[in-house]
Amino acid sequence: MLTDDARYAALLTRDPRFDGVFFVGVSTTGIYCRPICPARTPGRARCTFYRTPAQAEAAGFRACFRCRPELAPGSSELGSVDAVDALVQAAARKITEGALNEASVDDLAAELGVSARHLRRATEARLGVSPVELAQTRRLALAKQLLQDTALPLTEIAFAAGFGSVRRFNAAFIETMGKAPSLLRRVHVEVAPPAEALELRLDYRPPYAWDELLAFLRARAVPGVERVDRDSYRRNVRLGEHRGAIAVRQASRRDALVLSVAPSLLPALMPLVAHVRRMFDLDARPDVIARVLGADRTLGPLVRARPGLRLPGAIDPCEASVRALLGQQVSVAAATTLAGRFATAFGQTYAGGDGLERVFPTAAEVARLSPEAIAAIGLPGARAAAMHGFARAIVSGALSLGAGELDPFVEQAVALPGIGPWTAHYLAMRALHLPDAFPASDLGIKKALSATPRAAEERAAAWRPFRSYAVMHLWTSLGDTHADDHDEHLVPARTAAPVRARRGADRRVPAGSRAGAARPAGGRARAHDARARARRGAAARVLRR
Repeated sequence: MLTDDARYAALLTRDPRFDGVFFVGVSTTGIYCRPICPARTPGRARCTFYRTPAQAEAAGFRACFRCRPELAPGSSELGSVDAVDALVQAAARKITEGALNEASVDDLAAELGVSARHLRRATEARLGVSPVELAQTRRLALAKQLLQDTALPLTEIAFAAGFGSVRRFNAAFIETMGKAPSLLRRVHVEVAPPAEALELRLDYRPPYAWDELLAFLRARAVPGVERVDRDSYRRNVRLGEHRGAIAVRQASRRDALVLSVAPSLLPALMPLVAHVRRMFDLDARPDVIARVLGADRTLGPLVRARPGLRLPGAIDPCEASVRALLGQQVSVAAATTLAGRFATAFGQTYAGGDGLERVFPTAAEVARLSPEAIAAIGLPGARAAAMHGFARAIVSGALSLGAGELDPFVEQAVALPGIGPWTAHYLAMRALHLPDAFPASDLGIKKALSATPRAAEERAAAWRPFRSYAVMHLWTSLGDTHADDHDEHLVPARTAAPVRARRGADRRVPAGSRAGAARPAGGRARAHDARARARRGAAARVLRR
């Protein structure tokens, strides 16, 4: 655990590894800063350290206008197993997404399954502030960023940042920042003609393996919904009733990504920024992850070869879940093809430009479909039924794709028809963005480690709580060909056509085998037949799931 003296040492060196991990309040100025602030370093006796901006503001400090604490990457305690910590993390995540902009603390507590009193007590114990104070800090942080980085009118900024009225926005800003928002705008922004898209800077801690992340997303981009170019990611987004296109690229001279947002998404800007930060894993601690994984004899060289490799999340957890279910028993390319068909058949039309033509269907829309309609895009009936059942579980609340803990989520997911441990752990990685998921039966993991699933699971115990990052390193080491392939008997993309319900499903020929191959003779023939029966039995069990 960091001591105040260690924090001051990091402040003296402006160490970027601690950016967002703590903040420093300076008693002589009444300002709080990031540890990378370019201003003159204050003396040790004048510094007070805080874990969050909300704590610093509650102590009476205002945000620095030079280092801009609102841009600091987050500092979530990845892999915590403490129940109170898990509750506070879940609450903080939802608050960052705007949960308290229109709802109350009682509503948030009910969603998290606790009383409002317990939620307040846990948040104050862990973060030093109440949920309402944390929400106010997040709203002000986004408003300050929009004031300093954009030419949006003040009224639009107030509502985009989650304030219910301009009057409340002005009052809160003056109380916390010490000046009216219009004065900050005059000092820091040259008013320019409105642009077609709003651009926001999203900081991260270096290093960042941008090219590897783009390659991963490129191989899985849903046609018509996503597009990944050489140096950027674009997609159509739907958040509630709001739809629009976004684009993400790397900043040229900063450790940051640049997010371009269509004006139609401004009312949903607060949750959108939170989802983009999670999708691109901007709050990760690459130094801590490298320290845990780098000591392993297999992972160490991979970590050093690709420093800053991130865990890709998802802007739309339901979309990531459907993509995972479509990927059962097929290759990455086949799953991507099926996802495009799914979006074309069931998604709404939205012209985002440059090949973006659809928004992906919501869980409620999928639940309203029939299994037969889903199967018509080219799926086995059992898998279509599993997808339909999964969507119904999301809509009914039986399964949540919000922030959660790994083991309870996996237990709930595998209880659903057609979902096994591999799918549940893959969903935990992508849809929930949990850092410690480990799909042990994954083909890429077995190849990279030359181990059985049980042996891989035992070996991965030393990688906790960052097993998801270990999976990314193992997949990347093999090239993207084998990433997310979770069964040895894959159906290639060209055969990802409807598998009609038929008697004798166990006759399905594994991909890569040849129906007319010569049968060996003698003892080798008996061994060959035994292996073939085992493969057919495995395929039949999959189809019956």
